[in-house]
Amino acid sequence: MFYGLFNGGITFDPETDIKDLSEKVIFVTGGTSGIGLQTALELARHNPSHIYISGRNKTSAESALKIIHSAAPSAKVTFLTCDLTDLHDVTSCVREFLRREKRLDILILNAGIMASPAATTKQGYEIQFGTNHVGHFLLTKLLLPTLEETAKLPDSRVRVVSVASVGHLIAPDQGIVFSELRTDMCNWHTFRRYGQSKLANILFARHLAELVDKKGSKVIAVSIHPGVVDTGLYKSVEKWYIVPEILKIVRRIKLYLVDSNTGAKTQLWAATAESSTVKDATSESAKGKVVNGEYYTPVAQAGEGGKSSQDKELARKLWEWTEEEVKDYIL
Repeated sequence: MFYGLFNGGITFDPETDIKDLSEKVIFVTGGTSGIGLQTALELARHNPSHIYISGRNKTSAESALKIIHSAAPSAKVTFLTCDLTDLHDVTSCVREFLRREKRLDILILNAGIMASPAATTKQGYEIQFGTNHVGHFLLTKLLLPTLEETAKLPDSRVRVVSVASVGHLIAPDQGIVFSELRTDMCNWHTFRRYGQSKLANILFARHLAELVDKKGSKVIAVSIHPGVVDTGLYKSVEKWYIVPEILKIVRRIKLYLVDSNTGAKTQLWAATAESSTVKDATSESAKGKVVNGEYYTPVAQAGEGGKSSQDKELARKLWEWTEEEVKDYIL
C-alpha cells in the first residue's frame, strides 16, 4: 500500500556527487517551479555550457531565472516557451532550441499536471495524458537526433529522464485505454487518468531505451518517481473528497511528503550518475548506477514498478500509437 511513498535507496548529495558539467547542454521541461526549478538550480551550480528551462508562464520564468542566478551567478540559463497541451507549440519550442544549439546532453521531462478536471488538449487528447505523455513524446522525438549525435562525442553521458510517479499503480486495469485517449475521459476518476499518464511515462522510457540500444546508440533513457513532493501539483487536491483531510494529517505528522530539494534528487541522480553495463538493475554491481530503461524510486531504487509498467508489448503499442498521432508535427 505504501510502495514508493517513503524515501530510501542510496545517499545522494547534488553538491558533491554531481561532477563537472562543462560543455554540457541541458533541457528541463517545467523548470520554472517545484522540483523542475530545483533540478535546474542544482545543475547550474556545476558549470554546464547552457541550461534551458521550459514552461508556459513567463512571469514564473522570470522569477525562476532570478533564483537560479542567485545560486549560480555565472550560469547561462534560457527560458523557452513550451505549452505541452499544444503540439504546434512543442514544435516551435524545439525549432527555437535547435536554432541555438547543436548538442543536447541531458533532457529531463519534468513538466506535468495532476488531478485536473476532465478536459482535452488543443489536439483533443485527455488533458493529463496529452500533457504528461503526448507532448513530451513529440518533444523527445524531435530532439532525439541531436541527443544521438551528442552521444557520439568523446566523454559524453547523454540522458533522457522521464519524471513518472508511483501514481502509475492506479492506472486503469488495462493500463492504457487507447479507445478513449482522444476524449476527456470524463467517466474516469481524475486519479485514474493521472495514473494512466504516469504509466505512459514509464513505458515510454522503457521502449525508448530499447530502440536506442538496438541502434547501438549510447543514449540512456530512464523513468523515475521523485517521491511524494509537496509542490504546486497538490494545489488542485483541496477540492478532492476525503483527500484534503488525509493530506492535512500527512502534513502534520510529516509521514512522507518531501520538499523540492529532496524531490529533485532522484532525477538529478538519474541525469548525472555513472551508468551500468549490467542490465539487471537490482543486482549488487548495478547499485547506485543508472541502467538503461529502468524505473527508479528515491534514490536509485530499481525494480519496483507495477506489472503494467514492465509490459514490453504495451510499451511497444503505446510508442507506435503515439508516433502515429504526432507524425504531422515532425520537423
